Amino acid sequence: MSHGHAELGESIPQSIFYEQGRFGRMFPTLPTFAADTKLMRDALEELGAKNGPMDAHDDLSDPITLITDPSKSDNNPDNPTMTAGFTFLGQFLDHDMTFDPSSSLARQQDPESIRNFRIPSLDLDNVYGGGPGASPHLYDATIDGGRTTLLVEKIKGSKTVSIDNRARFDLPRNNQKTALIGDPRNDENLIVSQLHLALLRFHNKVVEDVRSELGGGHTPSEVFSEAQRVVRWHYQWLVIHEFLVKTVGQELVDDMLNNGHKHFKWRNEPYIPVEFSVAAYRFGHSQVRPSYRANFGTSATNAAEQFFALIFDPGATDSDDPADLRGGKRAPRRFIDWQTFFDFGDGRARRNKKIDTTLSTALFDLMGQSQHEPNSLASRNLIRSLTMKVPSGQRVAKAMQLPVLAAADLDDLSAFNLQGRTPLWFYVLREADVTANGERLGPVGGRIVAEVIVGLVQGDPHSYLRQDPDWTPTYGPDGSFNAVDLLQAAGVVAELP
Repeated sequence: MSHGHAELGESIPQSIFYEQGRFGRMFPTLPTFAADTKLMRDALEELGAKNGPMDAHDDLSDPITLITDPSKSDNNPDNPTMTAGFTFLGQFLDHDMTFDPSSSLARQQDPESIRNFRIPSLDLDNVYGGGPGASPHLYDATIDGGRTTLLVEKIKGSKTVSIDNRARFDLPRNNQKTALIGDPRNDENLIVSQLHLALLRFHNKVVEDVRSELGGGHTPSEVFSEAQRVVRWHYQWLVIHEFLVKTVGQELVDDMLNNGHKHFKWRNEPYIPVEFSVAAYRFGHSQVRPSYRANFGTSATNAAEQFFALIFDPGATDSDDPADLRGGKRAPRRFIDWQTFFDFGDGRARRNKKIDTTLSTALFDLMGQSQHEPNSLASRNLIRSLTMKVPSGQRVAKAMQLPVLAAADLDDLSAFNLQGRTPLWFYVLREADVTANGERLGPVGGRIVAEVIVGLVQGDPHSYLRQDPDWTPTYGPDGSFNAVDLLQAAGVVAELP
């Protein structure tokens, strides 16, 4: 089948052929939700604009009150079933599955012409890079000379600002503070960078245990390979049995594992559908809080001694220690106390925002965007659905033989001429709100996300589902493993009173 030229903005036929390393389409015969016209782009930008209908209108002047006073979030309520850390675990997973540095909002795109610079599987290539041989800068050669462990660095002075008087750690960085990691996007904000750090330290813990279990006579390469397998399998287990269950529900996960896919098909190896990457999986943007408590500082009871900050603040000084939670920095207080983000049973964890069509105000003024493109994350997502020619939520629901949202559920889109042809990303968010009270994804969004994530693991010949489907984790209690177990095994959990 012939292809147009994406660089020239030509109209691209939708192919049914996919190959590893590319994006593709789950529903290749469905047309785009709307023609790419200036009128439509203007409507989408208005729908997603700051102070528009998707803006939560948060008061960003007081990051602490946004966390401690629930009444300040009446326009964007918390999700009672999911803690704040799952937003960033979801971001980390996205960076493990996809990396598209070349696409643009300025022209139509053929997903099959766009290279995915991540292997489309849950194999942690964003952590391991090409391995010790191809990416030696990620590995520590000082321990056994074999580069079996990953580099981490202590944060100087962190003891003086931490409640338990312990050193904290950061990603390894060069003298320009650039993180030496497999994917630079994992240093976009402090939380995901510290989650990446936890994976580095978890791998190093597993290396120690594997070396002890195997005893002498094994090469560094053999130790590394076994540790990498153990880490990857625990990670895949966590994604399927915790993250995915919380995101789509246990019933759908069980159906996927027992009955397989209905819509996500591939011929040789899995690819990444745009219905997933451009639409359904971007549900996490609606879960982002405007501000977070990064750590408890030197007091678990005195907020003045803790580190509260907006997720992003364009007005914050771009110093070595800015007042927001942007990444790419190192300073004594720039570490995470994970009790704020995951449930350790001590009542300190904060909640995600609900999955709905309301986004935190901080996301409507992104930093570092081209002057010719919108700064609003909502507008960018909506326009990307147009340039990538993603079908409407209604058409996808019908193709999946699932209930279609009633017209009344989308009345607010009539002013934008989108009520009956809703961009899939917006549709997935509204569906979650209408059918699941915003606590998890609805039928269409949930199945797209579940089919792709489980499919990527099932399509990987080295995954635990392919190699040993009856395998159970060893780093969690009773054959289970979750985010709290990962953080504890990695040794990154603060000792709080």
